Amino acid sequence: MQSRLQSSPSPWLHAIAGGALALLLSAPSSLAQQPASGEAGQQAFNNSCRTCHSMKEGDNRLGPNLNKIVGRKAGSLPNYNYSSSMKEAGFNWDQDKLTRFMVKPDEVVSGHKMQPYGGISAEEAAKVVAYLQTASQ
Repeated sequence: MQSRLQSSPSPWLHAIAGGALALLLSAPSSLAQQPASGEAGQQAFNNSCRTCHSMKEGDNRLGPNLNKIVGRKAGSLPNYNYSSSMKEAGFNWDQDKLTRFMVKPDEVVSGHKMQPYGGISAEEAAKVVAYLQTASQ
């Protein structure tokens, strides 16, 4: 006589387990790997910018601090030695300019001092810009 524990599981248990497995397999794997949007922006900043830039006002490093960069006139932060090209850029940083500068800096301000720098993807740049805006408030 076979004990109840050794018998095969009931059909409803197979259905539940199969459904759960199908749900797990059909979910995009990127969902589990992506941090929340604010965290993604900070992570992108940390990965691409933090070595040379700070978000702390007055904390200029190899690059100028990026606190309240959106809306700031390019090359205008006191106590930072910008290139003459950046000082003479003649524009204020907005989302578009910042994103384009991070992707292809030479196309926005030729002769900048952010060297060597190969740029980041537009997607990562957009995350950084979103982070710069929220972290500066």
